[in-house]
Amino acid sequence: MATSFARRERTALCDLALALGPDAPTRCTGWSVRDLLAHLLVREHHPLAASGIAVPAFSGATERAMAEESGAPFAQMVERLRTPALLLRVPGADTLLSAVELFVHHEDLRRATDDWHPRPLDAAASRLLWRFARAGGRVLVRPAGVPVRLVRADTGASATVRRGEDPVVVTGLPAELVLMLFDRPAHGLQYAGPAGRVSALRSADLGA
Repeated sequence: MATSFARRERTALCDLALALGPDAPTRCTGWSVRDLLAHLLVREHHPLAASGIAVPAFSGATERAMAEESGAPFAQMVERLRTPALLLRVPGADTLLSAVELFVHHEDLRRATDDWHPRPLDAAASRLLWRFARAGGRVLVRPAGVPVRLVRADTGASATVRRGEDPVVVTGLPAELVLMLFDRPAHGLQYAGPAGRVSALRSADLGA
C-alpha cells in the first residue's frame, strides 16, 4: 500500500509542479516550487549530501547538492523526480516514510494556491497516514514537551504519542494530523486539554 500511495502522490506532485511553474510559492517558508523539487531530488539521488538536512555539520554538502539540482531546466527536474531513484524502484523500498513525505510535499504545493481545499482520501490512504501518525508522532511531538493523544475524527480511534497526565487531545482526519506533526498548518483540527499545554503544542517546532 505504501508503494502505490507513494506512486500516486509522486505523479500528482509532479503534475501540479508543472502546472504551477518553478517560481510559484509553497508552504515551505521561503521555498519556491523549484526549491522544493531540488530538496526531493537531493533526498533521492544524493543520500550522503541529504544527511545535512538533519545533521548541521553536513549542511554545506546539502546546499551544494541543492544548488546543483536546482540549476537544471525545470521540466527536466520534474521528469527526474517523476521516475524514482533506482533504489526506490526495488519492491518494498518505497517505504511508509517516503510515501508520507511525498504526501506532505504535495500538500505544500496544493495549499499554497488561493483556491485549495481539503481533498478526500480513500480508506486505504487514510489508514496508511494514521499508521504513520501513531508511530512517527512519538518522535515528531517531542519538541512540544507535553503529553499528546491523537484521535481520528472519522473513526474515533486514538493513539497516545507522548504519555503523561492531562494530555493535549488533538482530533482530526489522519491527513490533517500528519500535516500537524510535520509543523504544517492543518485544516479542521480540534484541540482539547490544559490551555498552557495546548499552547505549547501549537507553538512548538514540530517535526524537528
